[in-house]
Amino acid sequence: MTVREFCPELWPELPTPNQYLNCKECGLYEQGTRMVWGEGTSNAPIMVVLDNPGGREDKEGNPIVCGTRQALQRAAFEAGIKKEQLLVTYILKRRPVRKYEKEKTRRICIQHLFEQLKDQKPEYIICLGNVAVQSFFGNESLDVKHLRGDWYQVNGFSVTCSYHPLATRRRPNLYPLLLDDFKLVAQQLNS
Repeated sequence: MTVREFCPELWPELPTPNQYLNCKECGLYEQGTRMVWGEGTSNAPIMVVLDNPGGREDKEGNPIVCGTRQALQRAAFEAGIKKEQLLVTYILKRRPVRKYEKEKTRRICIQHLFEQLKDQKPEYIICLGNVAVQSFFGNESLDVKHLRGDWYQVNGFSVTCSYHPLATRRRPNLYPLLLDDFKLVAQQLNS
């Protein structure tokens, strides 16, 4: 019997709908980054919501799997969630590289996420990090620390929360909590 080992990989991107390819509403297009609608498997039962896309290429333009993706993929793998069961998407569809008007930009961009939810219809959503939680729940006073480990109904979806994968790389003591939260999602999916 062969034991599977974890190996991070660059997941395929979902195509950005044509009507949003040249979106200029939030102003992030001025920073020169492109739209990333999501990555993983379209119509997957689990949607992961992060604050914004990470780097997909290094400075020379070679494809990379950034630290956020490595930690996220590792937690999903160790929880027994297959990559085919995951779609990763974002509050912001462009990666900010400079200062921007956070509140205004998130308010504009979350409308794209709500449209994506109607299209994708995930069974479960896991918001990773305070920015994703506060934006998705529509409440700036919420935080992951007090919400994680439970399920909530938000806009008709079953939602749970955990720490941002990058936070678990900076503070390794948080990784077991991220893993527990992915196990919670796996348990719900398999029940």
